Amino acid sequence: MSQRNSGVTVEVSPETEFENIGEPCAVREVLDRISGKWSIQIILAAAEKPVRFTELERSIPGISRRMLTLTLRSLERDGLLVRTVYPTVPAKVVYSVTDSARELHDAFLTLMDWAERNRSAISASRAAYDAAQVAEQDQGEPAGGPA
Repeated sequence: MSQRNSGVTVEVSPETEFENIGEPCAVREVLDRISGKWSIQIILAAAEKPVRFTELERSIPGISRRMLTLTLRSLERDGLLVRTVYPTVPAKVVYSVTDSARELHDAFLTLMDWAERNRSAISASRAAYDAAQVAEQDQGEPAGGPA
């Protein structure tokens, strides 16, 4: 299989593809679980210290109580958060990251650093690509070129 980008063709062998037909791919499965809109933000917010539901709710703009609840349950189910209930009145509930989530947190920080360093280059590349697509369409050529 080959992949094209900006006139460069890269050969990709079946061993290096994300998923072979009929076989689940661990990388894709994990990325699907953590790449939701709120998961990364919750892990980042809980990485420094155990946090309460209301602290998370206040620290993540735009998240609804229902979505926060669902995402917390999902992260707990995946072994990335631990929910601890203290026997007080009213009950005190805190969420802490697990060792796996702490490791993931470090990877997020690396990814965030990469994104910050490369954001302008990516924006410039997108603008150049979009301009080239408009120019091709204006000349009557099919956008995207030959398949």
